[in-house]
Amino acid sequence: MTTMFCPECGSTDKKMVGDVCIDCFLKDYTMLTIPEKIEVTICSHCNSKLEEGKWSESNLPEEEIIYRALERNITIDNLVENELIDLEIDQMKGTIAECYVEATGEVYGKEISESHDVDVRILKTVCPTCSKLQAGYYESVIQFRADERELHKWECEKADEIVERTLIKQSKSDKLAYCPQIAKLKEGYDYYIGSLKSGRKVANALKDEFGGHIKESPRLISEDKSTGKGLYRIWISVRIPKFEEGDFIKYENNILQVKDIGKNRVVAINLENDKKHTIPWKDTEEIEVVKKEEDIETTSIISKSPTTIQILDPVDYSVIDLEIKESTKNAQIGDEVKIIKINNYVYLLN
Repeated sequence: MTTMFCPECGSTDKKMVGDVCIDCFLKDYTMLTIPEKIEVTICSHCNSKLEEGKWSESNLPEEEIIYRALERNITIDNLVENELIDLEIDQMKGTIAECYVEATGEVYGKEISESHDVDVRILKTVCPTCSKLQAGYYESVIQFRADERELHKWECEKADEIVERTLIKQSKSDKLAYCPQIAKLKEGYDYYIGSLKSGRKVANALKDEFGGHIKESPRLISEDKSTGKGLYRIWISVRIPKFEEGDFIKYENNILQVKDIGKNRVVAINLENDKKHTIPWKDTEEIEVVKKEEDIETTSIISKSPTTIQILDPVDYSVIDLEIKESTKNAQIGDEVKIIKINNYVYLLN
């Protein structure tokens, strides 16, 4: 940039930009460009926007969508420095927002300003996700069952809570984290889940609470006509164990009482020696349920020696001799105790 004669205004004492002075250059200079009319496609249900063929940013207020559309369509010339842009929505006329854009900045050290009137038209439609929601779409079905027994009412109620809680958490990142249908069957509950991702989260949450096994079974439901690929739904079986805490089981020829059921193992106590057994889930299919917790009986100690105690059979009142264990050494004559009868043998419980 040099000082010389301006062919447009004849000035000789002003900064030159190319062949003209700075004032003549700025007279026709445009600091920013923006279309006079802008169209924005949004979902009428969730306010997500369609941009370059993709839906994004759901649940934004309509005013924020308009401001972002203005910002996205502004192009600022490279010569501009220290720019400041002010966006205003003058008024809404139906689906058209009449907007005002004012810009200030510096070009070659000289401050300039300009303004533009822009119309932003809101085109409303339904995004694919909301369309699926309205149609009750689902990608997975959780089959919640108990192995070789019916589910208890409390287990079903707890499962409902877990499903609801998990989907609420998932909905922060997954629009299809919802349950359009629950089928309550005699053998258990079927939870229809919008997305496979959230369905798997629900299945794992149920397993974490109740223990058990998860198995997935894909089922072909149709074919995508555009790609020729099969469209599948996934059935996810969550089968919780046939035994419950407090039940009596047989495992590796040991008679045990179940004390805790976790997501990765079962903890049980040996009725012979009070030793703890930890059984991994992969081995639980070998477990045989021999008695339920409700089969426990109550009786009284009628006699005691250094090594044995005598109790009365609560059914026929016959006398039974039992060896004293570490856990029962402090029992006294007259105390009530709990016993369990398994295969004609009586075990004294702690």
